[in-house]
Amino acid sequence: MTLELLGWPLMAALVLAGMHAWLGLHVLARGVIFVDLALAQVAALGATVALLAGHSPHGAGAYAYALAFTAAGAALLAALRERPGLARAAIPAEAVIGIVYAVAAAVTVLVLEQVPLGGDQVKAILVGSLLGVTGEDVLRLATLYAAVAVLCGLARRPLAALSFGGPLRHARLWDFGFYLVFGVVVTSSVRVAGVLLVFAYLIVPAVAAAMLAPDPARRLVIGWIVGALGSVAGIAASFRWDLPTGATVVATLGALLAALGVALGVRRLARGGRRAALGVTTTLGGALALGGVVLAAAPHADHVWLDALEHLLPAIQQAFLSPHERRVAADARQAIARGGAEVAALRARQADVAWGARAANADERERLRQFTLGREEIVAGDHVVLRALRARARERQRYRLGLPLAALGVVIALSSRVLSRSSSSP
Repeated sequence: MTLELLGWPLMAALVLAGMHAWLGLHVLARGVIFVDLALAQVAALGATVALLAGHSPHGAGAYAYALAFTAAGAALLAALRERPGLARAAIPAEAVIGIVYAVAAAVTVLVLEQVPLGGDQVKAILVGSLLGVTGEDVLRLATLYAAVAVLCGLARRPLAALSFGGPLRHARLWDFGFYLVFGVVVTSSVRVAGVLLVFAYLIVPAVAAAMLAPDPARRLVIGWIVGALGSVAGIAASFRWDLPTGATVVATLGALLAALGVALGVRRLARGGRRAALGVTTTLGGALALGGVVLAAAPHADHVWLDALEHLLPAIQQAFLSPHERRVAADARQAIARGGAEVAALRARQADVAWGARAANADERERLRQFTLGREEIVAGDHVVLRALRARARERQRYRLGLPLAALGVVIALSSRVLSRSSSSP
């Protein structure tokens, strides 16, 4: 059942990732990072105008409108190609791209005000309908992208000169050709995946590849791997927790990029030796001092670091609660655990109904929804109790914890700074 539901969406995601990883290398090299987002929004505007004209959202008319609008956007970007000298300094490419995106997004919202169910259309444009793709959709995408790959392979030298530098005659004409092909790909991709996912497939694999490899060939392979991993993990997470597929894949790609950044940072830190460790210690001491000062000055503000620490070591909060308050907190946590398990089971039943694994008529679905909402409200009430107890603990932690932390952080930062200077002096 799972393979039947997710097989074609996964194939579509892999096809999208493969094509956009290659385009992303050129976009990143040319420094026009948001051109994909701008052209995708222009394509969305074209599809929205098609809706206003009475065409079906997924019909040939909507595609024609989107393609025409995208071609106009490509012509505009090519016409404003940067020239050397004053014009280049005065009007950078990213400024033009940002204006195109902002205007297209604003006009899209205005047009959707005239379209029934405009809010649903905005959501569809942003996140797409990846789960709704069929084998015919995947074949159409793969055929189009294969034709684009052959065309770009024949023109690989001019495209490489445009992106990576080199002499090129008729650069503006080649620029228009690149943006036009780019727009055709984006127009087709937006219909399946939405603006956000298309942008993520273009940029995230390219950035990850640039962090790991210097040459375009290796970057392309790494980009394909990152795009494929993000697609598989994102779609699996979407199915497991009943989340919007497009948004989940975007978040997964972002998480992969963040994990890669952390890993590379740890590697640089390990290579830096004692001096790098002292620099990190100085930073941590400053953060500790800042956290203590903020806790003392605003105890009822959000202290995420302290929340995480108390989650790992509950005794830190319990030390500032009375015996009665500790018992109330323990009862609330037990109630949340029980209620959370019940809510999870109810949501699993809802997911089975939504995915077709369990049959239910409209009345049964509504009763299930209402019962789930009721259990969620009860759990939310127990969370309110815990937040009230946390607020009491924060008021008592204000000076007895905040000021000592601030003093400790200052001592650590100053000591690390002194040691760092002494190690760097001859």
